[in-house]
Amino acid sequence: MNIRRISLPLLVALALAGCANGSTGDSAGAPSAPAVTSPAPAIPSPEPTEEPSATKPPSGGTKTLTGTITAGVEPNCLLLEDHLLIISDAKLKAAAKTGATVTVTGRVEPGMMTTCQQGTPLVVTALRAN
Repeated sequence: MNIRRISLPLLVALALAGCANGSTGDSAGAPSAPAVTSPAPAIPSPEPTEEPSATKPPSGGTKTLTGTITAGVEPNCLLLEDHLLIISDAKLKAAAKTGATVTVTGRVEPGMMTTCQQGTPLVVTALRAN
C-alpha cells in the first residue's frame, strides 16, 4: 500500500515535469495538446440610436425673419422671435443690438449646443437693419 501512495504523487510529479520541459524529450509520436486560452471578453460597441423621424426637428433649413432683437436670459444671448441668433461675423454682430429692428437670414440648427438656454439656434448668414 505504501508503494501505491508514493507512486501516485510521483507519477503526477513526473507528468508535470514532462509538460514543463516542452518538446525536448522523445515524444516523436505523441500528440501535442493544444494550448488552452480563454477568449477575450467581447466589448459591446455602442449602437447609434435613431430618433423616429417624426420627432426629429428639421435641420439646415434657411429662414428669413424680421423683428426686434431682444435680450436672452443669459449674457450676450440675442433672440429674434423664438430663435437664438448665432452670429460669427464681426460686422453682422456689430449691427445686432438689443432693441434693433432687423431682417436676418440664416440656417436653423435645432440640435446645436448653446449656453443661452432658450430659442432655436439660427446661424445668421445675413443681417440688415431696418
